[in-house]
Amino acid sequence: MPAILFDVLSDTVEISLIVFIMMIVVDFFDVQSSGKIKKLVSKTRWNQYITASFLGSTPGCLGSYANVSMYMHGFLGLGAIASGMIATSGDEAFVMLVQFPEEAILLFTVLFLVAIPLGALFDFLRRILNIKASEACHMHVIHKQDHAKNYKHYFTVHIWQHIFKKHIVRIILWTFFSLLLIEIGLNYFEIDLFVKDNIGLVLLLSALIGIIPQSGPHMVFISLFATGSIPFSVLLTSSISQDGHGLLPMLSYSLKDSVYVKIYNVVVALVLGSIAYWMGF
Repeated sequence: MPAILFDVLSDTVEISLIVFIMMIVVDFFDVQSSGKIKKLVSKTRWNQYITASFLGSTPGCLGSYANVSMYMHGFLGLGAIASGMIATSGDEAFVMLVQFPEEAILLFTVLFLVAIPLGALFDFLRRILNIKASEACHMHVIHKQDHAKNYKHYFTVHIWQHIFKKHIVRIILWTFFSLLLIEIGLNYFEIDLFVKDNIGLVLLLSALIGIIPQSGPHMVFISLFATGSIPFSVLLTSSISQDGHGLLPMLSYSLKDSVYVKIYNVVVALVLGSIAYWMGF
């Protein structure tokens, strides 16, 4: 148990620190550009889908953290977040690039290309079902003092009162307790062994296990694919469904929006994975 707590604390600090930095970067450049970056990214919905899909398809969780940070600031809509989460493979992307580089690049390309229209489909369905996304954070306001290089004002209002007190504290708590529950499940209930012992259900399981907001479980499917035990379609299903740690900051901002995105991505993963399997991939 002490080892688990240490790992969870380490991951919590790393994730929260990266998100904190990303939020400051997004906020700072938007303030310094007088909101021009926000206008460029959010000019059209397709700009948002493409931006989020590109960031999501880059290896690691940084792209997902950047997407969530921009969503909190109102740069991206919920459909763009769905695009970004579909496109991301999390930290496992680095492992895949080492173990099977050609297939990994193919996977990242496929995820990027399908994520763009699927983000648009998400927003279309959201409008039909009258599902409203959470409002952007109203504390992100550009003040006159921001243009006078008043860094004391910027630190106090933007970094401390807005980013840290309103967002980061909640992110730290959500991340810590989510990771703690996940690690206990993996270490004491052998989730990974259950997946290996029920290979007939692996396609369904790869989508459902993707619900877990953590990178570890996805490694099972990467290892199985690397050894030729599962087809590409299962890897695709798992990659679409899982978000690595990318969804954790989103949970702290809006649980409702996170649930909408996750349900949609799991359904999409099952549909596309089944089609790919039926086509022989």
